[in-house]
Amino acid sequence: MRVLMLSTDASILESASESQSRMKDYGTLAERLDIIVCTVSPHREFAISDRVRAIPTNSRSKLWYVLDMLRIAKQSINGTVDVVTAQDPFETGLAGWLIRRRLKSKLQLQVHTDFLSPYFGRMSFKNFIRVNIAKRLLPKADSIRVVSERIKRSLVDLGLPEEKIAVLPIFVSLVPNEAPEIDLHKKYSQFETIVFMASRLEPEKNISLAIRAFADVARANSKIGLVIAGSGSEQKHLEQLVAMYQLQDSVVFEGFVRNLAQYFASADIFLNTSNYEGYGRTLIEAAVAGLPIITTDVGLVGEIINQENSIVVPVGDGNALTEAMLRLVADEAVRAQLGAVARSVVLQLPDKEALLERQKQLWQM
Repeated sequence: MRVLMLSTDASILESASESQSRMKDYGTLAERLDIIVCTVSPHREFAISDRVRAIPTNSRSKLWYVLDMLRIAKQSINGTVDVVTAQDPFETGLAGWLIRRRLKSKLQLQVHTDFLSPYFGRMSFKNFIRVNIAKRLLPKADSIRVVSERIKRSLVDLGLPEEKIAVLPIFVSLVPNEAPEIDLHKKYSQFETIVFMASRLEPEKNISLAIRAFADVARANSKIGLVIAGSGSEQKHLEQLVAMYQLQDSVVFEGFVRNLAQYFASADIFLNTSNYEGYGRTLIEAAVAGLPIITTDVGLVGEIINQENSIVVPVGDGNALTEAMLRLVADEAVRAQLGAVARSVVLQLPDKEALLERQKQLWQM
């Protein structure tokens, strides 16, 4: 079986990255896996393994991604391709559909984000266009891989046949990788309780809501700290918001952190305030560490993470977030109970071998 993958994940091109390691695993499922990676930075084509090849588009801008994927597929992909799999039903999905028509192969569209959430379409005009592209492309796919039951339900409600949709989450290691010894309580000894967030600093993650909700928590107890790991376009705006609420002594921006294991292990509460998620792997990582979770109702929430092992609040409800933080800060026993129950649940998730076998089955559909 030969597979052509279309991806926007540039970390596939980074040596020793988690994404590149995952591509090596996928390569064991096929005779040949070619990956066209959308990028605007100059990269070289190279072999990830003896079965896996990465081909960057090196586009002039993101506007050229689709045309460059088509060009590379025409120039570099020779012979029969059994499956074209696209990372999303948007730009890579459009390219995948056009390439599939030329190669006469099967088309798998992947859905990693909850694009039918009302918050997704409202985020930007580009997202509005993407929603409409996806609605037209998904019925043309031979199979659809989604990462959560929430997304599957939304596609079934859209009218897509249930038998065409398979839920296959991204593997999250239940054994944390080795990480530098970082103890947040030693690093920030001024805080008695640490609320931790790990997120890209982008509008859909709604970190501004977290800061506003935390402002009331900090006023009630100045010994509580909010530590945020991540980077993104919202950084400056969020720093201004912290200054506006006079939280400079209570909120810390850690920047991008590659390995978060010790952060999860040494925090007291994990907070997620996203407007939408496809899956929400940081929730799994927090649960693996036995960290009590406060999250908005997004992604895998309702499946693995739920009201029985975490505190789940409506999207955008700042008052509920404040109440949840104050409750957990005040009750260490509840924190321990929630963390232990969440950990016991995630430790029962399928292992990597089971997920890889399921991926192989999907490519063979």
